[in-house]
Parts: sequence; structure tokens; C-alpha cells
Amino acid sequence: MNKRILVVEDDVAIGHLIKMTLNSQHYEYDIVKDGQSALQKVLTMTPAVIILDLGLPDMDGVDLIHKIRSWAQIPIIVLSARGEEYDKINALDAGADDYMTKPFSIEELLARIRVAFRRNTNEPNLNQEQPVFVNGDLQIDYLANTVFVSGKEVHLTPIEYKLLVVLSKHVGKVLTHNFLLKEVWQTVLQSDVPSLRVFMATLRKKIEENPANPKYIQTHIRVGYRMLRYGGDE
Repeated sequence: MNKRILVVEDDVAIGHLIKMTLNSQHYEYDIVKDGQSALQKVLTMTPAVIILDLGLPDMDGVDLIHKIRSWAQIPIIVLSARGEEYDKINALDAGADDYMTKPFSIEELLARIRVAFRRNTNEPNLNQEQPVFVNGDLQIDYLANTVFVSGKEVHLTPIEYKLLVVLSKHVGKVLTHNFLLKEVWQTVLQSDVPSLRVFMATLRKKIEENPANPKYIQTHIRVGYRMLRYGGDE
């Protein structure tokens, strides 16, 4: 299995820190310092995961995400000094899978990398969709439009079901409020975000053993939600 990582980082010190981190875990990797070099590497080496800084010398990292997403679904972890909600949402809406701000925890970065590898392994081809999604005790039968938790059928409203399906089809990926609104309501209005939060709360009550400490749906405050691969790293 391809386990090679492409690091796109122009800060020498941070690049060195990431290099030592990946070496300690015996990952194969390449490090480049600008967007054009990153595009060349994506074309020639087809990395399994990309770690991307947004502040590149030749192009904005969000533009690079758009370029990569136009033809590849490689998991992208943004690692940036930009910590504003606006920057996170822009990167995630452009197609990034995850977002970490600098300074960052080495252990958290490694956990996010493991999550990205699992997503890449579990979804080798998004066009070859499986009729049944299984995640721990949660099971979704896409053909029958039914949901089971621990073998018992759970009755969801149409909106709750749509939300759960969208999250399941992007398991491991942070989905912004805007993305979920567009997928479920076909609108992107900030006035609809409170409704989204209400439906997410009712969905959790139905599928989570402890909604206050969810194991399936993780909240990213003021950004969005992510379905966790149960039993793995968050």
C-alpha cells in the first residue's frame, strides 16, 4: 500500500520538525517549498497524504487545493499559521480534509495522518460505492434507506438521514456548515446554521450512546462536523 507523504512547507524550521516526526514513524515522504513543485510531485509520485501550508511563496494554498481537487481525491491536511475561522472554512470548502493551526502538537499531527491514511484505504474509489456502510455499531443501508445501531433499526427524519449519509460518505473528513447546508438543503445561508445544529443534536440523540461524548459525529466549533471512524484516532 502507498504510504508516501508529500509535505508542502516553505518554513525551513517547521519543515525540519515535520521531517524528524515522519522519520521517527518510518514514513516515506517528500518535502517541497512551493505550489508548482507540489503539483509536479502530485503528478509524478501520487502521494497517499498531503500536508500543506497555505502561505506558499508562489501561490495561495487554497488555490493549490482547488487545483489538486480538480483531478485527485488525495487526503489533504492543512497545517497553517492562519487560525481564523474564515481561513479554515475556505480551505475545507476548497477540498481539504483536515485543518491544524501552528504551533501544533506532534502527537496530534501523527493522529491526523493516521486518520487520513485510513480514509484513503477505506475509500479507494469514491465511484465504487458500497450499498451498506458499517462503522462500529452503526450501519447504513443506502439502498433501503435504513439505519441500524447495535442491530436495532433507528428511525430518522428525512433531514437527519440525509445529514448522516453525507457524513458517512466523507468519513474522516471535516465538513463545513456551508458544505452540509448545500448538500442537504441546497442553500448556503448563514441563517440556516442554527437549524443545522438542531438537526445534528437530534441525530446524535438517536445514534450516539452518549450524545454529550459522541463517538461518531465530532463537532468542530464554528466550522462544521466530522464523522469519526469508530475505534480509531480522532
